[in-house]
Amino acid sequence: MTRPGTDPATDVAGPSLTPRERTVLAELAEDVTVEEIAARLWVSRNTVKSQLRSAYRKLGVSTRAEAVAWAREAGLHRRVP
Repeated sequence: MTRPGTDPATDVAGPSLTPRERTVLAELAEDVTVEEIAARLWVSRNTVKSQLRSAYRKLGVSTRAEAVAWAREAGLHRRVP
């Protein structure tokens, strides 16, 4: 979900998102579980959950669906729909 006044096309991943938060959001947009993301990134499940909480807060979203929609709008997903 896009925050008012932001355009994912020009604000690719939010100015305050860390590179790891962008990576986790891209993985999330691939429709995989937190466990799968953790395995792909060689980190713990809790680390992924913490990174997602931080990204959600920065983006102003509260659900996975909103975060995935925002990531896809921002071009962070890898898979073609």
